[in-house]
Amino acid sequence: MNPFRIALANLRFPETPDDAVESATQAIARASRDDAGVICFPECFVPGYRGIGKRVPPPDPVFLERAWSNIAASAAKAQVAVVLGTERFVDNALRITALVINRDGTIAGFQDKVQLDPSEEPIYSPGSERHVFETDGLKFGIAICHEGWRYPETVRWAVSRGAHLVFHPHFHEAEPGSYVPSSFADPANSFHEKAVLCRAAENTCYVASVNCASVGSPTTSAVARPDGTLLNYQPYGEEGLLFADLDLTAATGLLAKRYKPA
Repeated sequence: MNPFRIALANLRFPETPDDAVESATQAIARASRDDAGVICFPECFVPGYRGIGKRVPPPDPVFLERAWSNIAASAAKAQVAVVLGTERFVDNALRITALVINRDGTIAGFQDKVQLDPSEEPIYSPGSERHVFETDGLKFGIAICHEGWRYPETVRWAVSRGAHLVFHPHFHEAEPGSYVPSSFADPANSFHEKAVLCRAAENTCYVASVNCASVGSPTTSAVARPDGTLLNYQPYGEEGLLFADLDLTAATGLLAKRYKPA
């Protein structure tokens, strides 16, 4: 067995961009105290996802640079790698992205969201490249929200290139009058959580999905094993960090590597 502990930051939606940074730094410190090697945050946690009804200030590249610097300093102090859901400008176009920070606070790179939800197209531009990252022997990819649920190739791409784990930062709140789940992937739930289990099973990898904590949330943070079974999940609507101990030897990537396009 080759164990590796991860943490998922199942936090409330930040009240302000500065609140997002403060919540992130506190979560990083907590992850360190509980011996996690890496912590992942929800989609666009800093400054906050620009969803319907969300009052997030206009995009500010100066704020983003300062926020990333502060969070990188926290990562270095805690000696914890970070996958930070955020946004960035590329050629004057705003992208949904995940910033990956090494345990020493250096920047490993970005994974931009390549497959946008149609509702995001008026605000964001899609990325065009995928990447695999590594920290202390854990290789991982990132598939952000919509692209991880609906496009299996986003997970397969990373696993076929050696990833043990694919992080799935997302943002998913309840709609008025919608069904309120109480158990992960219950048959009455939406398809989204079942898709997480499928992405793990069809690629023989771990998938770690992380959402914000909110009342009536249709999905919650959870970790799926390489055989497609559930390792653990965060109680719906309950704020906190979800920890999971992964056996990296189980994440062989066998099925992803055997895939041959038709």
